[in-house]
Amino acid sequence: MKKFINRKNVVGVLLTAALLGSCEKFLEEKPQDRIFSDNFYQTEEDALSATNAIYAGLGSYFDNGEGPYHSTTWIAAGLASDEMVNKQTDNAMDQLDDFAWNAENSTILSIWRSHYKTITVANIAINRIPGIDMDATLRDRLVNESKFLRALMYFNLVRMFGPVPLIIAEEVPLTVPVSGVEDVYAQIISDLQAAENLPNDGEIEQGRATKGAAKALLAKVYLTRQEWDQAAAKALEVIQSNTYELWDNYGDNFKLANRNGKEAVFSVSNGDAGGTISFWEVGQFNVRLLPKELNDRRENVRNTQGWQAATRNLYDSYSDDDERKAITFMTEFLDDNADTVKLADPYFQKYWDEAEEPDGGDSRQDFPVIRYSDVLLMYAEAEGELGNMAVGNEYLAKVRTRGGLTHVDVNDIEGFRAQILLERRKEFAAEGHRWFDLVRTGQLEERVQDAKGIAVNPRYLLFPYPQREIDTNKELPSNAEKGY
Repeated sequence: MKKFINRKNVVGVLLTAALLGSCEKFLEEKPQDRIFSDNFYQTEEDALSATNAIYAGLGSYFDNGEGPYHSTTWIAAGLASDEMVNKQTDNAMDQLDDFAWNAENSTILSIWRSHYKTITVANIAINRIPGIDMDATLRDRLVNESKFLRALMYFNLVRMFGPVPLIIAEEVPLTVPVSGVEDVYAQIISDLQAAENLPNDGEIEQGRATKGAAKALLAKVYLTRQEWDQAAAKALEVIQSNTYELWDNYGDNFKLANRNGKEAVFSVSNGDAGGTISFWEVGQFNVRLLPKELNDRRENVRNTQGWQAATRNLYDSYSDDDERKAITFMTEFLDDNADTVKLADPYFQKYWDEAEEPDGGDSRQDFPVIRYSDVLLMYAEAEGELGNMAVGNEYLAKVRTRGGLTHVDVNDIEGFRAQILLERRKEFAAEGHRWFDLVRTGQLEERVQDAKGIAVNPRYLLFPYPQREIDTNKELPSNAEKGY
């Protein structure tokens, strides 16, 4: 039986975080808050709750906003690219789709706040757990899990916003200046190197950060920085650990029975699943990505809104013999009268395990932050950039072959880069990778022009600091420096 993270007493820790951290200010303490928090962090159970609270917020929804992996960050990465189009009546989402956003965009504000809220909870755990009298091995593990999650948040932030406030202490001034990109990356790398001391996958509860997750994320950090030697080395460490495998069928990644399965390096859990840590309790994949027509034409289906669809350009990038095409997209379906309903746009159906959740809508599906296929493609890319084309092609082929495609040998670096980017596009559709991949490879403007006919202003290579945060924190720079 699978063991998932126990969420007992997490509410108390999140209450502490709410008292210590504010959306309007990085930290504003009161004496009674200090008494409450000091009295809480005393036992091993408190330490577990403090760490579990970080996981709890990743995909949750609260009264004042959602977690980083609930429904903003990964949707923004799809809309602000050649991957998704917006169908939702939501001005902020329209702006992302149209490359017309500014510092007032509410989705960008939500992304910023949700990441810093998670960082606040992680900082509390990292600061308080070492002082608890408890088993030393467990204490170190919980601190390192917290550092992994803090690193993940800062990795998203630095790629999206550039220089950002680097907050690693529990007590900070009310206004905090930004730190340079190199300083932020130095902290990310330091946190992940500490997290490399975590147990292997399978040695602790499923859903937690592990040694493999730390090494895989570190490989992605190095890949983003074009430090090819280190990216290849870290990805190879994950590969040679023999901890992970590809599913034979691409669609098995998205079966509920396979949650935290052999291809999942790190995922954000949704649903209850015997105690999985989540407050919103359901994922938003099917609500957002399955077509509204499904809700209208099948009596048993509920709350499929079709708020985001795939671009036709993305759909057409799959050949018909690519097995991932039929798994990823819905272009038609049978209604209750057995009539075929053809859709005007291709929609994403990969997250819908129809046999287990026939009503669609709310889902217990996990969000895949890092899959093993990502590690293989990172290793292939890094080796290709190092001139080791045979190795690059070999590992590219592992992912292509699983998708039902034939092996290709690409011996020129430009052709190889294009093949890697294409394979990543198809393998990770609607998984929150595309904007990041296009920006780091310098392809955003060209690919969006091809898919949407939009001339992308170079300022959209970074997101603006939210205006409400600038109004509160006078140390944040003007967005004029980014071209806004």
